[in-house]
Parts: sequence; structure tokens; C-alpha cells
Amino acid sequence: MTTAEGESRNWLELPLDVTASILSRLGAFEILKSAQNVCSQWRKICKDPLMWRSIDMHNLGYIAAEDRVLEMMCVHAVDRSCGHLLDINIEYFGTDELLLNIAERSSHLKRLRLVSCYNISDEGLSKAASKLPFLEELEISYCTISKDALETVGRCCPRLKSFKFNIRGCRRFRLESDDEALAIAQTMPELHHLQLFGNKLTDDGLQAILNGCPHLESLDLRQCFNVSLVGNLEKRCVERMKNLRRPYDSTHDYEFDAEVHDTGSSDEDYPSGISDIDLMSDDYDDYFEFSGASDFSDYDDEYLFFG
Repeated sequence: MTTAEGESRNWLELPLDVTASILSRLGAFEILKSAQNVCSQWRKICKDPLMWRSIDMHNLGYIAAEDRVLEMMCVHAVDRSCGHLLDINIEYFGTDELLLNIAERSSHLKRLRLVSCYNISDEGLSKAASKLPFLEELEISYCTISKDALETVGRCCPRLKSFKFNIRGCRRFRLESDDEALAIAQTMPELHHLQLFGNKLTDDGLQAILNGCPHLESLDLRQCFNVSLVGNLEKRCVERMKNLRRPYDSTHDYEFDAEVHDTGSSDEDYPSGISDIDLMSDDYDDYFEFSGASDFSDYDDEYLFFG
């Protein structure tokens, strides 16, 4: 490192807590593949369980997905936390086996984010949820999860305060379903924040949520085109919510693609929770299907990460 005056400084001279703070801002991928190999001091810091209380492996699913490298790296990161993991984000490469592995080693997990994890099933999510009684924040975006799994999550995670369940918006008004809304209303009474981007719920489903979630103060209904949000229902939402996003509100700050599905007949549309990738050719199954051993222990961590 060189200062403005041209004086050279050694990164190793930084206090350990400062170095740890800097390294903690890197994602798990960067730490395991690069940062920990810089020097023995950084390696030691990177092995501290407190460095792994939060694991962020987002937007990495397209990298070597076929040989399960990302899955192995995630398991290794979770193992390094030694049970201290509180927050984890995985996108694209999540599987039932991986999710259960995380849950079994992180019983005090508070925040879980699952995005485009097409290989996580209702059964897999339900088994994991049964081992996460302290979960407070959950996001399930663009995954094929049904109301049955949501009900299990609600029953097994009584402390759940924030829930995001997002799919792609669709303007086919005849495609109506309050299944997920009723599951939320009946099993998640402690919710304070709820995002249902693109959901097929109707006014009846929204009424059920308002009745079943008395602490709700933030509600995002963008692209929920079956909700009319008028009259007494609108008044009720406005009076209760500190933050209300209506079905036709701007999506400029939404982090995913907000393009509305608006082609073909209603018979051609797919059910809630099914993503575009599920309708692609069979070649994509091979792309997202992990190969190799069925047990994580079959892999050599030293070879994968420190080679």
C-alpha cells in the first residue's frame, strides 16, 4: 500500500481487528479462493469462527456449478463457523442436501436467503426448517416452493419476523391463488415485514394476512395484480403499514428482473413459484444437476481450497 505522499506501508502492520474487519467485507468465495492465501496471518484470521457468522455466496451459481465446487465451498465455510453462523445467503446452487447440512450445523441461524435455488424442494425446506427454531428472517425468491412447505416453515420457526416470497409478476388476472397467503396468515403471526412480489393472491388472501399477522408494519405487494387495494381494504393497509408498496408501484429499487410475464393464454401460464428455467430444454437440467459423490466428506478440502 502506498500513501498519497508515496510512502509505502505494509498491510501486515495493521492491527488484527482492523484486518479482520476488512476481510469480513469480502464474500466467502473471495476469502476461500484468494484472501486466506495471502499470508499466514491472514490465513489465521480467516480461520477464526467469528469471521463466519455471516456467509454471503450470492450470484455465484454459474461458476463451475456442474462439479459442485460452490456447494463444497459453502459447506466448508459453514464448518468454519463452528456453530456461530447467524446469516447465510446462497443463490443458484442450493440443494436439499446443502440446506439440511447448513441447518444441522447452525441451529441458531437467524437469517436465511434462498434465491433461484431450483434444487431445493418442499421436503428439503421443511426438514431444514424443523432444525431452525431461531430463524427470524427468511427470503425465498424464484424457487419452486409450495404452500405446504410454507406452513411447515411457519410452524417450525415461531420467531419469524421478516418473510420475502417473490416470483415473477403476471397480468393474467384469472390466475388467482390465495394458497400461500393463507399459509402465511395461519402460521406466521409474528411477522413485521412481508414481501410478496408477483404473488397471485387476491383481496381475500390479503384480508387473511392482515387478520393473521397483527404485528405487520411493512408490506410489499408490487406486481400482485389480483389485489385491488381499494375501499376499506386500502384504508386498513394505509392505517397499519409504516411502509406499503402497492401492486403498481415502481420497481426501480427491486434487485431482480421485474419484467412482467404477459404473453400467451392463461392455460399456457405456469403456476405460482415455477420459474422460467423450469420450462427450458432438458439441457438445463444437466447444467444445474450436480455430479460427483453424494457425501460432502468425499471431497478433500485442502485440494479444493488451498491447493
